[in-house]
This record gives sequence, structure tokens and C-alpha cells, in this order.
Amino acid sequence: MIKDNQKLFNRLHVLIDALIIIFSYGAAWFIRFKSGLFALSSWYLSLNQYMKVLVFVVPIYLILYYAFQLYTPKRGQGRRIEAWHIVQANIIGLLVFILILYLAKMTDYSRKMLFVFFCVNVVAEIGFRNVLRWILRKYRKQGYNQKHILLVGYSRAAEGYLDRVVTHPEWGYIVKGILADNKPEGEEYRGIKILGGTDKLAEILPQNQLDEIVITLGLAEYHKLGRIVNMCEKSGVHTKFVPDYNNIIPTKPYTEDLMGMPVINIRRVPLNNMLNAVAKRCVDIFGALVAIILFSPVMLVTSIIIKVTSPGPLIFKQERIGKHNRPFYMYKFRSMVVQDEKDEKKGWTTKNDPRVTPIGRFIRKTSIDELPQLFNILIGDMSLVGPRPERPQFVEKFKEEIPRYMIKHQVRPGLTGWAQVNGYRGDTSIQKRIEFDLYYIENWTMGFDFKIIFLTFFKGFINRNAY
Repeated sequence: MIKDNQKLFNRLHVLIDALIIIFSYGAAWFIRFKSGLFALSSWYLSLNQYMKVLVFVVPIYLILYYAFQLYTPKRGQGRRIEAWHIVQANIIGLLVFILILYLAKMTDYSRKMLFVFFCVNVVAEIGFRNVLRWILRKYRKQGYNQKHILLVGYSRAAEGYLDRVVTHPEWGYIVKGILADNKPEGEEYRGIKILGGTDKLAEILPQNQLDEIVITLGLAEYHKLGRIVNMCEKSGVHTKFVPDYNNIIPTKPYTEDLMGMPVINIRRVPLNNMLNAVAKRCVDIFGALVAIILFSPVMLVTSIIIKVTSPGPLIFKQERIGKHNRPFYMYKFRSMVVQDEKDEKKGWTTKNDPRVTPIGRFIRKTSIDELPQLFNILIGDMSLVGPRPERPQFVEKFKEEIPRYMIKHQVRPGLTGWAQVNGYRGDTSIQKRIEFDLYYIENWTMGFDFKIIFLTFFKGFINRNAY
């Protein structure tokens, strides 16, 4: 039932996309030639003449949408990634369109109209897909368009999968149970029961009541993988595999083809790409300069209050560990009384810490004390977005206690980060902070940076864990 609905849905989706392309093209012609927003020459092609090329444009764009996986199921798919795929497909479509016009020597077609078409089509496609996503998730929450799945194997991978599926009913997954050899029948996790051992799969599959099998075996049980996959494929049920080594392999692993043998690279860091690194650095410099100008009145007032209310230097500098494990001095507005360097290194700031000055308590809560780090960004020690840097003694401590901790030093530390906007600041779980930092490092995009900066204005400035 679900598979049949999915096929019908995909065909309808393609039809609606074709109509959106036609609408966007017609709207672009109207905006360019009839809205009065652009200067007009004495003569231009009619709407009918422009619409003739849609015979070629629509199929090309639909093929591009398919190539960029815009017709894959939307369960669990991120809006940001989908929007970026729409932009990419439309950029290539626009370039192909212009190339065809050039080769055909069709110089009468307005390039301005094509640019307007690009903008209108991108906005319309993103808007339509977000509305569609909202409708689908609403109906799934109400119990429609569900996928019935069975987990085979109990492991950390199984728990992680269930944690996500159970907390997102809008994805439309109904977990019927778990088959596991290492847990007793009847035991539950997140309300999902163990139905028996993996051998019971041979009884369940012929009943044909499942849409998906999700294999979540533990590492020690991988010798069973071949037998289980063969059973699932013979039954024709769609099968997925969730590996039990997500603490080793990154979220988005990339593979190399060694003459037919897949080779998985252990770590993927997009910012190791030179083009990505240069683009991020340009945004850092521009963003830091703009922020310094915008926040200069706040920094001036803060400087005066600190000087008047507490003797000592205005700026507090502290050694931190940055990219490639290199130490640097990070700047802050001084929020504590002046103290010996040995006392300062003793540990975290605690609640009602007597060392914190009255104005220091306020600027720490509101993150105003962090503003001098904008100059760290200009120097190149830090970035606008990235993992927060730690002091050398804590780096030495955490690298021995927390697996993969040192991976965060493959990128520049940030003024704000994915962990911070998710509430992991100050006196919070360092383990969870590292999980969020690693997710950021492995999934970096420029759009992800802008999202974090945007969220910082709503979530990141007020630090409830700052003392």
C-alpha cells in the first residue's frame, strides 16, 4: 500500500514541479516586461514566443531535480539540504539554458528575465516543498502514511535509531518490535519490545506485514549479517543497515573505489577543502568587521564600567588551544577580580564564585565578555563559528578521557558553535558538547554556519550556565 502510494505521490510531485516551472517562467516574463521594475526597449518577444522553449526547459529541469535526489522520500530529510539541492539544480539549469541560447544564437531572449526566472523558481520550489513537508508530517502524526518496520539486533545503533524515530512521530515510522539474541524476550526500550531471537525473522517475513527491516546488530554479531540480509532480500522487503560503529565512522562517510572494493575514509572534514576554507575565512573577516562596528557602543560602555568598578586590566587574555593544537591567547572583557595565574588555572568558575565582579556576572550571562574575541577572528586564531577552545590543562585531561576529543582541533575554534546554540555552554556535559562539535565538523556547510549565527541571536547570547 505504501509503496503504491509512493509511486503515485512521486508522479504527482513531478507534475506539480512541471507546473511550478511553467508558472515561474510566465511570472518572470511578466515581472521583466510588464511590472515596470525594469527598463524596456521599444521591442521585445511576446509571451507566446518565450513559452515555446518550455518544451525543452521543463524536461531538463525535471531531470536535474531527479539527479539532485529531489524525489526521494522526505522522512527525516533536512529542509536545509533539500533547499540547497534545489538551488544547485536551478543554477545548473540556468547555465544550460544560457548555453543553449548561445549555441542557437537566440540573442533576443532577455538574460534578465532568465535571472528573474531563476529567483522565482527557487523560491516557489522551496516554498512548495516546505508546505508539502508540513502536510505530510501532519498526516503522519495522525496515523496516516505509516511505515511498519522491524529492528534486527540490539546494540547502541538500535538505541540511537529508536531514540530518533520515537521522538519524531512526524516521520511516520511504526516500530513493531526488535529481534535480538542478546536480550530476553519481553524486555523493552523506549516502549518497543523484544519479540524474540533473530531466528524468528524466518517466521515474521512470510506474513508480509512489514515495509522495512532495519538491521542494527552489534559489532560482535556481524557474522550473522550475511544470513539476515539473504533472508530479507528473498522476502522482497526493503532492508536498511545501521552500523554499530558511529563513534568511529563519521555521520557522512565518503568512500573510494579501489578497483571494485569500497574503502571507507574514517574522517570527513569539509573544511580541509581549500575552497571551503577560503570562503569561510572571507565570511569570518567580513562578519567580524561588521560585528565590531555594530557592537562598538556596547564594548565602549562595558570598558568604562569595568574600569570604574574594578581595579585591574580591561582585557583578560587566556591561553587556549586552537587549530592543529596550536596555543593562542583568547581575549575577553575581564569579569573577575585580578588573581594569581596559579589560582586562575585551578578550575571552572562555579556558582556564586566570589572571584566574579558584579558587572562580570552580568556580562558573562549576556556573553558581552566574549566580544573582544572578534579581534581574535580578525587575527585568524578563531572563526565566527566553530568548537569552543579549551585551556591546555583541560585539553590534556579530556583527550585521555573522551574518545575523538582531539578531532575538534582540525578546524579553527569559534566565537559560537553548534553545541552552544543547543544549550551546551559553561558547566554542562563535555561529552555532549564534543558530540555536537563533531557533528558540526563533519557536516559543515556555509549554510550551516549562517544557521548557527542566526540561532545565536535567539539562543546563544544568554548563557544560563555562566557564573
